[in-house]
Amino acid sequence: MAARRPDGMKNWRSSRAVTAGLAAATVLTTALTIWLAVGLHVQHEADRRDQDILAAARQSALNFTSLDFRHYDRDSANVLASATGDFKKQFAAQTQQLTRLVAANKSVSEGQVLEAGIVRSTENSARVLVVADSKVTNTAAPQGEARTYRLQLDLVHRDGRWLTSDVEFVG
Repeated sequence: MAARRPDGMKNWRSSRAVTAGLAAATVLTTALTIWLAVGLHVQHEADRRDQDILAAARQSALNFTSLDFRHYDRDSANVLASATGDFKKQFAAQTQQLTRLVAANKSVSEGQVLEAGIVRSTENSARVLVVADSKVTNTAAPQGEARTYRLQLDLVHRDGRWLTSDVEFVG
């Protein structure tokens, strides 16, 4: 006749298995929670970067389409403040000539950004398409003309800011 184990031994092994199972479940749950938290953080940062890109592109397009001969120096300085690279060099090089031209024609352009969307973006660069309207008044059109612009803006991230490095009229 075989000896029987006391019931206490069976319960001890059973509770040990339950404890090991709970420990494994805890480790798995903790790992999953950390993985999800990291994923959410990465997504939040990407969403924030996209919002920053769109805000910078919208402001740059608004500055570019809102110019008034009465304070063109201020308006052109706004364009230059959000610009960099070749775009900044080209705009700065034309500022003196543009100042005379808008003053002679008494030009006023009141821009409004209608839509903006990111075409592509990385951590340090982005391309954004912007649709903007403006009402332009000048000596040739004193009652004003409505104009629609489709702009492609290239932006780069420098010193904590998104700056416009290129502007192209598209479509």
